[in-house]
Amino acid sequence: MSSSSPPHVVEDMPHVLQLLSDGTVVRFADYDTLPPPSVPPALPVQWKDVVYDATHDLKLRVYRPPPDSCGNNKLPVLVYFHGGGYVLGTFALPNFHACCLRLAAELPAVVLSADYRLAPEHRLPAALDDAASVMDWVRAQAVDAAGGDPWLAESADLRRVFVTGDSAGGNIVHHVAVRLASASGELSPGLDPVRVAGHVMLCPFFGGAERTASEAEFPPGPFLTLPWYDQAWRLALPPGATRDHPFANPFGPESPALGGVALPPTLVVAAERDLLRDRQADYVARLKATEQPVEHVEFEGQHHGFFAVEPAGDAGSEVVRLVRRFVYGNSY
Repeated sequence: MSSSSPPHVVEDMPHVLQLLSDGTVVRFADYDTLPPPSVPPALPVQWKDVVYDATHDLKLRVYRPPPDSCGNNKLPVLVYFHGGGYVLGTFALPNFHACCLRLAAELPAVVLSADYRLAPEHRLPAALDDAASVMDWVRAQAVDAAGGDPWLAESADLRRVFVTGDSAGGNIVHHVAVRLASASGELSPGLDPVRVAGHVMLCPFFGGAERTASEAEFPPGPFLTLPWYDQAWRLALPPGATRDHPFANPFGPESPALGGVALPPTLVVAAERDLLRDRQADYVARLKATEQPVEHVEFEGQHHGFFAVEPAGDAGSEVVRLVRRFVYGNSY
């Protein structure tokens, strides 16, 4: 008889998961270490969960402010992707839920907060494919409004869609933008029933093999450290890929050039004490170099993911005001 050694741990992400040598993933239930949010519970927003991909049992949460929030006019739509380094998170976490409640109530807007498959069970591009499925679902609502979701039919202006994401969700926004822009040539101008009017990235989670100054010099943040960042990319990227893979590094050596791609306006929200601050600034600079419309706002004294950490704080309130101005300023 031949004996084989039992599976052993090859990746240990404390409080989140363990990856075993046979490919098994053990997830822990206590990974949500964010402080509970303090958003007032009385925000006048309805919400419900709907399935957008039955094959993978993936859902999104629809948030709708009162129908009279904008008079008789329909509201812009925020498609929101949560953070978590591609390895953890769900729209149901209290902090992400609180962010979306505020955005829906105070912009106002219809918010669609989507789950996606997580790594390492489902390495990239699974999450990016799921994000594309979300956009297909939104498009289906516009094509068949009578047979689609009644909340969207009543309240949503699908010609004013803003793709939004926090941390890993901000990375998703970039890839959604590139996919949509690259596919735009398949449709005659004006025939797509959904119009993406802008993109909002909140502390986007980008990577790269070479350390930036902010990665090398900044002290660890309360919710993002350099070892955690490295490990999350190891678990999320295809096996053997480096952090220069296009999924992580949008302007890396293997990434597609954006010189001939026209993107709608982009808002990048950064934090002064974020380890990834330099990557986000470089992203903005490279977009500007290709003459893409982009706005960059950095919040002094804040760390990575500060809006999700404390949605009701002063900085969180300023994020809501900033997003409101961006959305309604680009809702033409």
